[in-house]
Amino acid sequence: MCGEIQLGHLSARKPLQKTTATVKTKRKLPHFTCDSAPTSSQSRWQLLQHVPLAVISHRPIHPYKVVAMAERTPASTSHSRNKHTNRLAAEHSPYLLQHAHNPVDWFAWGEEAFAEARKRDVPIFLSKLWKPLILSSNTSVQQVDREERPDVDKVYMTYVQALYGGGGWPLSVFLSPDLKPLMGGTYFPPEDKYGRPGFKTILRKVKDAWDKKRDMLAQSGAFAIEQLSEALSASASSNKLPDELPQNALRLCAEQLSKSYDSRFGGFGSAPKFPRPVEIQMMLYHSKKLEDTGKSGEASEGQKMVLFTLQCMAKGGIHDHVGGGFHRYSVDERWHVPHFEKMLYDQGQLANVYLDAFSLTKDVFYSYICRDILDYLRRDMIGPGGEIFSAEDADSAETEGATRKKEGAFYVWTSKEVEDILGEHAILFKEHYYLKPTGNCDLSRMSDPHNEFKGKNVLIELNDSSASASKLGMPLEKYLNILGECRRKLFDVRSKRPRPHLDDKVIVSWNGLVISSFARASKILKSEAESAIFNFPVVGSDRKEYTEVAESAASFIRRHLYDEQTHRLQHSFRNGPSKAPGFLDDYAFLISGLLDLYEFGSGTKWLVWAIELQNTQDELFLDREGGGYFNTTGEDPSVLLRVKEDHDGAEPSGNSVSVINLVRLASIVAGSKSDYYRQNAEHSLAVFETRLKDMAMAVPLMCCAADMLSVPSRKHVVLVGHKSSVDFENMLAAAHASYDLNKTVIHIDPADTEEMDFWEEHNSNNASMARNNFSADKVVALVCQNFSCSPPVTDPISLENLLLEKPSSTA
Repeated sequence: MCGEIQLGHLSARKPLQKTTATVKTKRKLPHFTCDSAPTSSQSRWQLLQHVPLAVISHRPIHPYKVVAMAERTPASTSHSRNKHTNRLAAEHSPYLLQHAHNPVDWFAWGEEAFAEARKRDVPIFLSKLWKPLILSSNTSVQQVDREERPDVDKVYMTYVQALYGGGGWPLSVFLSPDLKPLMGGTYFPPEDKYGRPGFKTILRKVKDAWDKKRDMLAQSGAFAIEQLSEALSASASSNKLPDELPQNALRLCAEQLSKSYDSRFGGFGSAPKFPRPVEIQMMLYHSKKLEDTGKSGEASEGQKMVLFTLQCMAKGGIHDHVGGGFHRYSVDERWHVPHFEKMLYDQGQLANVYLDAFSLTKDVFYSYICRDILDYLRRDMIGPGGEIFSAEDADSAETEGATRKKEGAFYVWTSKEVEDILGEHAILFKEHYYLKPTGNCDLSRMSDPHNEFKGKNVLIELNDSSASASKLGMPLEKYLNILGECRRKLFDVRSKRPRPHLDDKVIVSWNGLVISSFARASKILKSEAESAIFNFPVVGSDRKEYTEVAESAASFIRRHLYDEQTHRLQHSFRNGPSKAPGFLDDYAFLISGLLDLYEFGSGTKWLVWAIELQNTQDELFLDREGGGYFNTTGEDPSVLLRVKEDHDGAEPSGNSVSVINLVRLASIVAGSKSDYYRQNAEHSLAVFETRLKDMAMAVPLMCCAADMLSVPSRKHVVLVGHKSSVDFENMLAAAHASYDLNKTVIHIDPADTEEMDFWEEHNSNNASMARNNFSADKVVALVCQNFSCSPPVTDPISLENLLLEKPSSTA
């Protein structure tokens, strides 16, 4: 075989490594090698075994003449261009704009590029995260911003994963003019090297297939898309999961993750290590279930794994000790040297899991890290309208005016720099963060294999603060204060460096994740000891400010990315809304954030909007016959596949989050609407029955969702009183003080007519409870479960104690 060239079929040698949605085909699509060629006597099936996917066309192509595209939303890009400025200069996407001066005549994803390919009768080269400069200026090509068009990225990434048994980025795919994939891969070097085909070889092979095998290409392409479409839009064989499966899947997922646990350095799996918050969420949820059923020993083991992992991540270089927040992943097993990119979806999810850890332990270490993340976002990632930006790049110039960017340049330090900045405290600081004159990226052979960071230091905490303070004969508080002041000084100096590029695109789904974390922090952090002291980069914000951030972000989305007439979302915003419609994740993640906004103290207007969005989500994405949610609406003819995503990876799947949303909504409203939500949740989970049985570790949040749905009676906390009072704030914080994801918090002010009207319409029992328990001078709380409620309580401590009782005794 010529390296790894595969033209147009899915490999029968390897199953698809599940990193996205499940792929199961009735017939395996066979492997094509560059040395195999069909003969005229071969059967139609044998011919399909050797054919790339394409459309019929009869015009030969030059090996360097393909239409190259960059993925984005359709837009007209006809305008005059200077010699080194291409069509992407007219785009809004920061990613596409970075390629606007490539010496390649890129198109963005859209009809202009498709029409050009049809007109010239040439293939399309679709690229994400790669600059194939071998394509000369007489070539037109397409680039993709997968964050702006995740639907397009999903189609061709799924194809490449099925083709090779795995995938990744950069994504490079050749398409026919009608968008069927011809050939795909990840990175292709310019020339043949180490047994891998170079890009010139790839182009020649594509040309050869395009010229000689046209009659077979259309059939093969149609067959592959048909098989993938069938596999990725599986239907449920029943309306609900077998009764025992939710508990078994949760247990199996925890067992599988425990086997991959790194007891030395924390985390699940080996390097490179990604912070996959859904795994931590599942392990904490499972530990709570074990504890509630009297299995405290097993619960403690799982919890220890999670807490140690969170500690190692927070102390490692993947955590930005100077500026706050977390980088994308660690290249080594010690969480030390990261890929320095910062992604919004990581910040939102990690803030939430550190909040959960604090809820369970009341250890301020975890609340400090949560604040660290949220304060980083407030300082660096929020726009003037309350919108929250998407990402910061890994690379930046080392000095002003330098043309070459380097990974991590903004974040790393020489020993001398630190000495010059910190003066008398430099020795203490260097000892604490393992800084050395020769550089400190030597803890693992994987940390810096190419000596890119020679002489540079990535801050990592290897020593315990208490032990270090004791060694110096210094009070711990003073020691921590010195470290905080040192970090502030480094931050001030670092702020003068050339910054990494800010992707100021606003993505609805990622904003939804962060709305959730800010809303939750506003009440959960009330449990911090009053004596808690925070040091830079944590600024010790008033918790109410976190609520304001969450509400401002939600309001921005409603103003700029939501159509009040159609009740539809757009996916993203930069200098105006993108043309890309909202996808499943946008609806599901935003609904989840809005539910948290309400439950953690904001008004019923967010509940009203969440219900509206759920109705639209069901209208656009729900498979009413087969169950589950597609990731796209199916209205864009250029998107060839509709996928029912189940994989909980760097981000949770839209289906997992949707099931949890439906469980929560079913507990908020009553009657037929509540039944409707539960039935949709049950039917959706049934689609993924095999997945939950056989590959639970791939769907950790879905395992939690299935268990939540199976809980016989969800706990309800109902607070009644004036919401403007301090008592209300304290009681609401008490309602959220303990970790319990099978709990719904309702708060009602009977004096608020609009609020009472909402409850009369959606759950009259709550309205009656509010009327019957209202007191003008105090806030009343009731805890309800198994069709009965506790006697009312009126002080936070009594409410906290009531919620700490085992589930069976709260009736």
